[in-house]
Amino acid sequence: MKTFGSVSTEMEIQSSAREAWALYGAVGLTVITVPKYLAAVDIIEGDGGEGSIAKLTPLSGSPYHEKFTKVDDKHMVKETEIIEGAFLDLGFTLYRVRFENIPTGKHSCITRTTIEWEVKEEYVANSSRVSILPSINIAKDIETYLLVNEEKDEDSK
Repeated sequence: MKTFGSVSTEMEIQSSAREAWALYGAVGLTVITVPKYLAAVDIIEGDGGEGSIAKLTPLSGSPYHEKFTKVDDKHMVKETEIIEGAFLDLGFTLYRVRFENIPTGKHSCITRTTIEWEVKEEYVANSSRVSILPSINIAKDIETYLLVNEEKDEDSK
């Protein structure tokens, strides 16, 4: 028997949905996440689009692999699933993260992050390790990155 769970958060970003998607949708997110959260991200299969497999090496802990199961540029939705290591080593049978960018104005959008998981009944206590906080921090970092780069673009004009 398995236990299912999900957690979600939304954050308003002061940037266009397309600009934010340029980071979330491709491997551009590594520009922000690698120095702060990960030692390395290596695309080991594919080009960063749907079906690609990435090896993520945390600053501390063992590397794990995730697959980009959905990359929808039109609707600005990206889903990844851990396929080796990390939560799967803790009794999870599914660990999926979905990013969605929802336009709210010319220079604003909502970034919704949802984590869904399944865990074997005997490991249900490990569900407490699931946290949306890293996704919130990444959304804040993306907003800061986009605002700083927007200011640089304005200064160069």
